[in-house]
Amino acid sequence: MTIARKQFNKPSFILDKKLKQRLDDIATPLGTILVLLLIWQLLTMILPTDLPGPIKVVQETWVLILYPFFDFGGTNKGLFWQVLSSLQRVAIGYSFAAVVGIGLGILVGLNKRLSKGLDPIFNILRTVPPLAWVPIALAALKQNQPAALFVIFITAIWPILINTAVGVRQIPQDFNNVAQVLQLPRTEYFFKILIPSALPYIFTGLRIAIGLSWLAIIAAEIVMSGIVGIGFFIWNAYQNSQISEIIVSLVYIGLVGWLLDSLMAWVQTLILPQSQR
Repeated sequence: MTIARKQFNKPSFILDKKLKQRLDDIATPLGTILVLLLIWQLLTMILPTDLPGPIKVVQETWVLILYPFFDFGGTNKGLFWQVLSSLQRVAIGYSFAAVVGIGLGILVGLNKRLSKGLDPIFNILRTVPPLAWVPIALAALKQNQPAALFVIFITAIWPILINTAVGVRQIPQDFNNVAQVLQLPRTEYFFKILIPSALPYIFTGLRIAIGLSWLAIIAAEIVMSGIVGIGFFIWNAYQNSQISEIIVSLVYIGLVGWLLDSLMAWVQTLILPQSQR
């Protein structure tokens, strides 16, 4: 009877333990956020600063917070539409960067002479911040939209390219020897050996690049006056001294960036086998 009772209670004990763990995973971050908000509020009350506290931010932006879907035409739209427009630009610039970066990374990884010639150029260009590309993009492309897409592209391409090239160079020599012995065709070598071996490195570059693309949207949209987008929204709020709107926009940017990284991590778990994650 005692043994049966122990066996009956064991699943409920495991369930209670998992529930407590889940609640702790939620409560701990929420508690930390509340403490940080309290500290922020106290500092704005004590220190002489123009930065609003969280209470004032909510008071001044409650319309933006409660009604993110409003659309009164032009640039007078809710934050949902601002973020959506920015995401569309990021998707275009990031997609071009992924295609070009993976393709060029494979070529550089396979060709040692090409790698030796281009490596110094890559290392110089990848350290240029996104804002520095803005005047160059405007001078070369003459139009705001292509200039903004170029800034996103040039920011995102380097981690994809470099990580892909590293992944190609890290293919085990045994795999290459087997391919030579079996005289595998180039297409078969590409899809059965090169891509599967380099895929973890490619995904590392893609995850880094999606974050950098989202960071670059501010620089990209500053050049595009009078358009819908979270970057221009922040710039316009700054020019009108609406600090509370900037803070709310930064929260949106952070949440969207977190979701983009989580989405890429989820795609990675779907494609890569357990041993390569």
